[in-house]
Amino acid sequence: MTETKRADPGSAPLVSAAVVCAAGLLVLPLSDLGPLSLQMTHHLVLMNVAAPLVALLVAARMPALGVRALWFAAVSQLLLLWAWHLPGVQQAAAASGLLQATMLLFLGAAALAFWLAIIAAERAGGWRAIAGLLLTGKFACLLGALLIFAPRDLYGLPGLALAFCSSGPSSLEDQQLAGLLMVTACPLSYLTAGVVVAARLLSRIANEPDRHAAGAR
Repeated sequence: MTETKRADPGSAPLVSAAVVCAAGLLVLPLSDLGPLSLQMTHHLVLMNVAAPLVALLVAARMPALGVRALWFAAVSQLLLLWAWHLPGVQQAAAASGLLQATMLLFLGAAALAFWLAIIAAERAGGWRAIAGLLLTGKFACLLGALLIFAPRDLYGLPGLALAFCSSGPSSLEDQQLAGLLMVTACPLSYLTAGVVVAARLLSRIANEPDRHAAGAR
């Protein structure tokens, strides 16, 4: 009997990163980047492209993570993401390159822990990984919606001046583009990864009778 070839266990993070890249290519040319949309681009590249790809590379060398690690990583990532978008934190970061770099470091570490936990949960069964992805995508989408539908510029940032890029002051349009980037890329990447994990879980369930029948012979 021909054995069905199974997908790579790291396929969900890889597909997620590819979806974010494609979404970014579609949305970014629509407008010049202000400070908020520029930061959002950094976050998306770090948390939804770099972090899942690094997790994919190192997951085989890491010890298996338990169920609690998944929920801790998911909640920690969301808390950091929402805290970073508080107006007071944004205004302080605009005046401090060190604070910007520190927050990016924490966000990257939280995202890496999250994707490592997702890979471990997928290997352990699948449904917890789906729940973690959907929970994270929903709250990221909510934050993006707040940025899009706020009636005024919530931040009033003077602009960013980093070593590799710069921008002018923030505006309502800049804030809306930042929210659009988040609503497009973040939930879509988590949803896509969740669909991949769900498909693998259903494939395992469908193959269970075949394995039991083979063991009984």
